[in-house]
Amino acid sequence: MSIYDCELWIKDIDCVIEANPWISSLSGKSVMITGVNGLVCSAIADVLIRYNETHELAVAIFAAGRSEERVRDRFGEYSEKNYFRFISYDATSPYFDCPLTFDYIIHGASNSSPDMITKEPVETILSNIVGLNALLNYAKNRGVERLLYISSSEVYGAKEDSEPFKEGQYGFIDLLKSRNSYSVGKRAAETLCVSYSDEYDVESVIIRPGHVYGPTATKADKHVSSQWAYAAARGEDIIMKSEGTQLRSYCYCLDAASAILTALIKGENNHAYNISNPDSVISIKEMAQVLADSAGVQVKIELPTDDERKGFNPMSNSSLDSTSLINLGWKGVFNDIEGFGHTVQILRETAC
Repeated sequence: MSIYDCELWIKDIDCVIEANPWISSLSGKSVMITGVNGLVCSAIADVLIRYNETHELAVAIFAAGRSEERVRDRFGEYSEKNYFRFISYDATSPYFDCPLTFDYIIHGASNSSPDMITKEPVETILSNIVGLNALLNYAKNRGVERLLYISSSEVYGAKEDSEPFKEGQYGFIDLLKSRNSYSVGKRAAETLCVSYSDEYDVESVIIRPGHVYGPTATKADKHVSSQWAYAAARGEDIIMKSEGTQLRSYCYCLDAASAILTALIKGENNHAYNISNPDSVISIKEMAQVLADSAGVQVKIELPTDDERKGFNPMSNSSLDSTSLINLGWKGVFNDIEGFGHTVQILRETAC
């Protein structure tokens, strides 16, 4: 069953469109999205697809990726629509040569799954530096209105207390650990964005998601929220590989999508915005229990393997303060109980 045949998924999309009416300002504009098959960016595309299907003046969606087949598999019949077009793009390439011009670019292509970060640290850092540089250079030469870069809460580094990070607060990151290719790459990429703005007047805005989850995650996604959601949807117990005391900001993928579109449209140039639903700042253990309760399964603890331990996020507290984003008018629609509950239900109907 396609995710587009799931009534709950369509209803959830309609809720975020209704809560964020400024999305209509993208009507008649063109948006290129890199990483469009990923958890976050596929949700952004789904919001724009649904908007186009319910409004007269469409948003032109340019889905950028390495595999046209995978993009067409993900978006099905909508990939054949007049407003949807595939663009060949490799985030590790230093060149982006496209004859078309886009009004906006959303850059979300990057390794983010823990297993891929530890397996491909070089590609992880390159996709955040080399790939972004190619897009910023393209934006400079083509007069793109704005580029939005999807960064990460991992740019903040280590934090001793349990207070949420505000933009501008940074902690320690060990530069000599390849696992930190992700966080260091994200930090450098943010500076690259503002450097292009200062030197070449390329307008950009940065978004820092916390821990995004939802039914747009693939089965190959090794984030624990994704693995546990799939397990819960299959009726399997949730296996924790730690005590789960780490504090995280969780956000349903459609809320993250609406946050990104809000920052794209209303955010300030050279500004970074945290994505965090204040109703979903919980520990990993609490997240596991919410998923288990939604599916009627149990939470169990096992010791991690050495390979699993290598992929762990080193931050004990990556909770985020989203005041800056909320001041733009954004508000998360789904709290943790609703978001994880909907995720399990949708996965049961479409993927398990």
